[in-house]
Amino acid sequence: MNPIITAPELATALAGPRPPVLLDVRWQLSTAKAAGAPSFDGRAAHAAGHIPGAVFVDLDRELAAPPGAAGRHPLPGTEEFGAAMRRAGVSSARPVVVYDGGQGWAAARAWWLLRWAGHPDVRVLDGGLAAWEGPLETTVPEPAEGDFTPAVGALGLLGPDAAAALARSGVLFDARAGERYRGEVEPIDRVGGHIPGAVSAPTGENVGPDGRFLPAAELRARFEGLGAADGTEVGVYCGSGVSAAHEVLALAVAGIPAALYAGSWSEWSADPSRPVAVGPDPQ
Repeated sequence: MNPIITAPELATALAGPRPPVLLDVRWQLSTAKAAGAPSFDGRAAHAAGHIPGAVFVDLDRELAAPPGAAGRHPLPGTEEFGAAMRRAGVSSARPVVVYDGGQGWAAARAWWLLRWAGHPDVRVLDGGLAAWEGPLETTVPEPAEGDFTPAVGALGLLGPDAAAALARSGVLFDARAGERYRGEVEPIDRVGGHIPGAVSAPTGENVGPDGRFLPAAELRARFEGLGAADGTEVGVYCGSGVSAAHEVLALAVAGIPAALYAGSWSEWSADPSRPVAVGPDPQ
């Protein structure tokens, strides 16, 4: 099944006899708090207008555990995640479509978590809310309780040691911007650079100017050119496991399975005993 859905396809599905559960996961990663500026409020954005029937899901509170030794966005507890999805109306036998404001990172995080937790039918709205041409509503939905119960393990998950090993035995993609990979800047974490052996593959290069994914053949050619040949084990990390989920989604569109290092650079770099590489080469 294609893990993404176009806006016209979503409109048809919502009008059909078995409409999907629709989740709005608008969110922004921002360093504005450090400058005293207000942070983005996804719940307020949802209340101001959302695709009809969409239920808001808070990435920081429902798709992640509190920040700590495991990174800035560690995976939520299985029970907590299952409860959050049931509150949003998610059931195992009903399709789910997830969208965000257009960047795709937050929607991909929700997609990855649901798929990892065993939901069989989850797709991301390609291009996010910006691609939607239908009406919006401001009524906050009150969905019936769903029955989804997580059974984790359907998608690959890496810890720091496994990620380090994969960087040597297979391909470990670093989905952050190139300047962070090279260690030229680091606006968030303790130190800049990358996991030794990791290959730079910025998430932004998986989409076109409209924020929609490149065609599957182009994505496959991109990743194969970076070393993801048939039979090669692939993993992805980013800053805190959010944009990396978008890259795992792009790889899925290309037909290439990949594991997620959820702790990502925020976990790796917090431990001074772990090695750090800088510069343009994997090393």
